[in-house]
Amino acid sequence: MTAPGEAARRKPARRPTIKDIARRARVSESAVSFALNDRPGVSQDTRARVRQVAEELGWQANSAARALSGERAGCTGLVLARPAQTLGVESFFLQLVSGIQEVLSARKIALLFQVVEDLDAECALYRRWWAERRVDGVLVVDPRTDDPRPELLASLGLPAVAIGGLAAPDQAVPTDRQTPEPTATAHPLLSTVWADDSKAMAQALDHLYGLGHRRIVHVAGMPGLAHTERRIRSLRAEAGQRGLDARQVRSVTTDYSDAEGAEATRRILDAAEPPTAIIYDNDVMAVAGASVAAGRGIPVPGGLSIVAWDDSALCRVTHPRLTALARDTPGFGRLAAQELLAVLDGGPLRTVQGELPHLEARESTGAPTGLTDP
Repeated sequence: MTAPGEAARRKPARRPTIKDIARRARVSESAVSFALNDRPGVSQDTRARVRQVAEELGWQANSAARALSGERAGCTGLVLARPAQTLGVESFFLQLVSGIQEVLSARKIALLFQVVEDLDAECALYRRWWAERRVDGVLVVDPRTDDPRPELLASLGLPAVAIGGLAAPDQAVPTDRQTPEPTATAHPLLSTVWADDSKAMAQALDHLYGLGHRRIVHVAGMPGLAHTERRIRSLRAEAGQRGLDARQVRSVTTDYSDAEGAEATRRILDAAEPPTAIIYDNDVMAVAGASVAAGRGIPVPGGLSIVAWDDSALCRVTHPRLTALARDTPGFGRLAAQELLAVLDGGPLRTVQGELPHLEARESTGAPTGLTDP
């Protein structure tokens, strides 16, 4: 025997249709279509009555049908090709997405977010979204040094904005101590919103060098990411200008997770000449590194100074509080979303520079033990 209300729970509610609106408003279905799509052919009174009835019935346009008819889908996409375990504790992407969503929601545009295993899966997803007319455009994160996505998206005709510096295809990656900036002109295939990682790294090294540190290790993020490579090159170049060589200042790459951040810290501290300071590419790894130091009885900052990239609540509640490179990450997301909307509205491709991260000096950095004249 069916319990009262069980059948109703099993059967989904029927969505209102244009026919329902026409019946309630006592007009033709074509008049409803004209009114809801802002097309001429109906009076202002009829248009207002149709819209009022549509609102009362809870009617919403079918995005798939709109896309098939050549109208916008009302949705943009963002794909993240990173290990899923690195996302649960890292605040950067949550803050970035919050800024993106703030701009899109004001235009009643949805954000379709998906995590995939690798770059090949990301490219395959773009092809599927394009074939299904699922999204009007995409936000591309984690630009690579040799990135296939701009060419793919251009071939599909899918509007896109890259979040992060993305050099033009004809820009060679230098091998000397020069630290290149992303192209100052529009990328030929898509718009770019970027922040100056090179100058931010210079700030961190300036701070530590001024305190007297001469052995510094950079625990970087994933190899092959454009911003990872820029930070590594900037560190090398800035160290060289101060007379420090690769034995004194170096970088090691990780997957951004706390586990790899901790493991990298253990290897670094086990070296014959361990560093007196470590720069971590995110807050999660910095906190994990501080925990490793505490477990070994190494005082922070007396025995080891720590700098985190991208300030967060983690940096501010850890004891001692962590010196960090800070920026308005939601604002960076808002800037990217605004640029994508500008492209969708017919604007030109261009490169837009975001806020330069600035160093927030806190208790985790100080002069190395025994140094009397920094």
